[in-house]
Amino acid sequence: MRNRKQKCMMACAAILAAITVMSVLPGSQAVEKKGNETVTEVEMDYAAQEHVMPVTLLDMTNADVQLQQTAQMATPQANMYRSELTNEWIDISLKNQRPVAIMVDNEKAALPHYGLTEADIVYEMMNSTANGRITRLMAIVKDWGKITQFGSIRSVRPTNFMLAAEWNAILCHDGGPFYINQWAAKPYSNNLSGGFKRINNGKKREYTEYVCTGEIASRIQKAGFSKDYNEYYPGQHFAFSDAEIDLSIYPEAVPCTEINLSKVFPHNQTKLVYNAATNTYDYYEYGKAHTDPLHNNAQLSFKNLLIQDTTFSQLDKNGYLIYNAIDSGRTAYYISDGKMIPVIWIKAAENSPTIYLRLTGEPLVLNTGKTYIALVPSDSWQNVVVK
Repeated sequence: MRNRKQKCMMACAAILAAITVMSVLPGSQAVEKKGNETVTEVEMDYAAQEHVMPVTLLDMTNADVQLQQTAQMATPQANMYRSELTNEWIDISLKNQRPVAIMVDNEKAALPHYGLTEADIVYEMMNSTANGRITRLMAIVKDWGKITQFGSIRSVRPTNFMLAAEWNAILCHDGGPFYINQWAAKPYSNNLSGGFKRINNGKKREYTEYVCTGEIASRIQKAGFSKDYNEYYPGQHFAFSDAEIDLSIYPEAVPCTEINLSKVFPHNQTKLVYNAATNTYDYYEYGKAHTDPLHNNAQLSFKNLLIQDTTFSQLDKNGYLIYNAIDSGRTAYYISDGKMIPVIWIKAAENSPTIYLRLTGEPLVLNTGKTYIALVPSDSWQNVVVK
């Protein structure tokens, strides 16, 4: 019943998004949705828009028979429930607690990252068009009460406010350019900026700030934010299967043992490699495995990968940008257990969840576990390497 309800809600949202047409963005010199010319100089009033790009209508035919295996309900655990972020069993006391979204510096000098393996979802996206399109990470953490050291943390960008809002998450960061000001003032936005603990690690000051034990709870209380989901919570984000889905049951599936994004994010040289022993994808950057010294040097790994073709608009000549995260009918890849299928993504409004659909129009159902989401700039989409 739970999965059926989720699918109906997501399908309705997809239909609504599909019939919405976007007017030309005010202040833009030009807008090109498809093709190579995806970078647009814009004025600041672009950031206030809540429109949807024109969509490619989805072809839903009776000839496409759903091949998803029947999900078998696992035996419920006492005082536990399935996390809305991962579908894993977690403590029932966390059920109404909002997650946090922590901005993590991804410059090489900021490594190693502490605590990142505690994240339920990790976004990676271009932080600037300069410096080899260096990326920044945004980690979504449900059980933030267990954090002892997380980061180091850094500044935020406008796109992150839209993405954090999908989860009703409280955004934790250290400042940002003036472009974020109107986003921080949005009614759905709660954020904690700066003032986190500094740890003397022998590095420059910008690499020394971490979210540490008890800070989130005390800062939330001081700010007067609700620690529980509020009126802006859009509801369940992903649809999960309680039983493992082998993507090879779908005719469009292809093998995928590696996603190489080194030509997409040349500064970080990101890639994710399938680990058959764990049925997860291990994360690598700067030519080496990404490990967490806080947890016995465990490698950062994910059950699900979503690689998302996303246009962006450049805000100035210094490399600041905003992803056009509100869009529809664009391509993405869903990857799990060594297989990949193409999907379509839709985001109807700033604080609406990004919906992923199979090419048949059916809502995508994810395997239980952690998820990595890459916002690939559309002008580099052709550089995604699937092995």
